[in-house]
Amino acid sequence: MELKSMDAALLKRCFIAGAKNLEKNKEYINELNVFPVPDGDTGTNMTMTIISAAKAVSECPDDMEAVCKAISQGSLRGARGNSGVILSQLLRGFTKVVKEHEDIDAKILSESFGRAVETAYKAVMKPKEGTILTVAKGMSEKIKELCEDKDDILEILSETVEYGDEVLSRTPDMLPVLKEAGVVDSGGQGLMTAMKGALAALKSDDEAFSDFGADFETSASPSAESHGESGERGRISTDDIKFGYCTEFLINLVKPMTEKETEGFKAFLESIGDSIVCVADDDIVKVHVHTNHPGQAFEEGLKFGSLSRMKVDNMREEHEERLIKDASRIAAEEKAEREREKEEEPATEACPEHKENGFVAVCAGEGLAEIFRGLGVDRVIEGGQTMNPSTEDILEAIEAVNADNVFILPNNKNIILAAEQAAKLAGSKNIKVIPTKTVPQGISALISFAEGLDADENASSMEEAAGCVKTGQITYAVRNTSALGKEIKEGDIMGIGDRGILAVGEILNITTLETVRAMADSSSELITVYRGSDVKEEDAEALCDSIREAFPECEVELQYGGQPVYYYIVSVE
Repeated sequence: MELKSMDAALLKRCFIAGAKNLEKNKEYINELNVFPVPDGDTGTNMTMTIISAAKAVSECPDDMEAVCKAISQGSLRGARGNSGVILSQLLRGFTKVVKEHEDIDAKILSESFGRAVETAYKAVMKPKEGTILTVAKGMSEKIKELCEDKDDILEILSETVEYGDEVLSRTPDMLPVLKEAGVVDSGGQGLMTAMKGALAALKSDDEAFSDFGADFETSASPSAESHGESGERGRISTDDIKFGYCTEFLINLVKPMTEKETEGFKAFLESIGDSIVCVADDDIVKVHVHTNHPGQAFEEGLKFGSLSRMKVDNMREEHEERLIKDASRIAAEEKAEREREKEEEPATEACPEHKENGFVAVCAGEGLAEIFRGLGVDRVIEGGQTMNPSTEDILEAIEAVNADNVFILPNNKNIILAAEQAAKLAGSKNIKVIPTKTVPQGISALISFAEGLDADENASSMEEAAGCVKTGQITYAVRNTSALGKEIKEGDIMGIGDRGILAVGEILNITTLETVRAMADSSSELITVYRGSDVKEEDAEALCDSIREAFPECEVELQYGGQPVYYYIVSVE
């Protein structure tokens, strides 16, 4: 089969197929992430980026300009993580060329690949070779070479993708950290996964490729062994991380940034961090930076417009959180099963009477949900560390609360920004997001609420109360690793505190007690233990007796939380 040109309909089909293939293989790509450059989960970030565009593409007409606009704007607005932003810029550069033509021939395709690479490199302050950029550049150079004496798009793209794989296989020779971990670059792998999906659609007449909602199947994910994936990644040190917070946000511009303003803003970001990606469009700017001062980046961005999609991740903590990924997957499956069981149950009624103040809280576990309801929460959203609710989930809960002021308790650092985004969409209601990072912080915040204070005063006192609580969460390791100077073996019990791992051991109650010892001090008065769904009551009682013996000056309480993943959640006040 020979193919001399592509129209808008074919471009749509290829793009959607690429998105589906990336979505299908995202977990494999996630496993290629290498510490100490943990820019989130690469597969998840790239998938979220491309899906944002693919949904828009699937709904637009077979018009080249409309398709290109959906690809460019959808990927930029949905971009997440360093790899996602770079992917969005590759797509943006590609569409800058393609949108000017009704049909794409080999020459236009070559030009669009070149513009894609140029745009992506320009967006990254200090481009590194051995990354997704290198793989994209290799394919761009190859397609330019092939187009000198060939015009069959199918043949050209097949050889280009084959060469892209060759460049990807050489990335460990360009970045020592990849070679140490025994993996190829995860961003480059994500790009090749999308390219292979698009190529499969180009070779097929299957109409399923045209529908983003359709199930799209390709060959199985490449084996970890074929790319040299190693179980030794946990040994990579975190000491090389100079800037600890991965910071992202969108600036909704009041007016387009001038080139001078853009360069000045990039220079400011460079002065406070690294791994900078700053992309300015007509009405928005996408920002990504690793820094020790996220607030400074936000403040500088506010000079140009309002901020949205703000996200700050502690990259050292991300390494620790990967230890419970398997447990997280199990919890998500359990949640899905519970939802199926509840399908026939009537929805919870919204608050029937209008009132001044209402509350929304997020937690996982029937016991914790009952505790929050007992403290006056109107709507409890099921979610937490392993199952983050969406902005839409939180917005629906806000709308169901019949109150002038609605206080939201995310109770997890990964949910705070979604809550803040929902607050912006909530219309006339006065929404106060209390940035609680743990369930005990949320409970303490609720207890501090006082009816005699106005919303601002209550929000301030609730946040202050949340900050006075120390939290420990007890779970288990799913693989061998080392973190913060502690050697951890698969199956070990871990006590994770507000700032990292506090204790590691083989026996649950002993490790939990060691975690409490690391949290409590002479000023501590109350220790509360929330028992998880996998812990027997008598074992929890025995733990509390041990804590009382170790801390006779403290009051010790035991509550049933019913939470998955964590055997115990412990608060110290």
